[in-house]
Amino acid sequence: MHLVVDIQNIIEDENVPKTADVEGWVAEALAQGGYTQESGELTIRVVGLEESQQLNDTYRGKNKPTNVLSFPFEAPPGIPCDLLGDLVICHAIVEAEAKAQSKNTIAHWAHMVIHGTLHLLGYDHLEPAEAEKMESIEVNILAKFKIANPYELP
Repeated sequence: MHLVVDIQNIIEDENVPKTADVEGWVAEALAQGGYTQESGELTIRVVGLEESQQLNDTYRGKNKPTNVLSFPFEAPPGIPCDLLGDLVICHAIVEAEAKAQSKNTIAHWAHMVIHGTLHLLGYDHLEPAEAEKMESIEVNILAKFKIANPYELP
């Protein structure tokens, strides 16, 4: 598969994962999430609290920052397109959650990238059955990278 992941990082911090790691997480999420195209492209924007809050308020009506937002791209009918969409990940939230949950920071980044990518493929967790399916896929993907189940408390 030909995969293009454009990472727009406005945060200068060594804890932001390496591009190769992000591409691996995305590729595995696409494979296990049922993506069948020969190629795919998505953008991941790493942002601060203010931008995350603004986007979360504008698009979800929640006036607070959040860890990851997913914006799937929908091409007009009959127009083939490899664009999957955009992920917006809030650096400060991911870092704070990892610390508060006693998780390895990079492992939590992996979870957020995988979680957001699955959202781009149409997975959701609003209903219990949907959540169980999505979480199961996430746990399987993370295990491939030797990352523990994020839904189990330490």
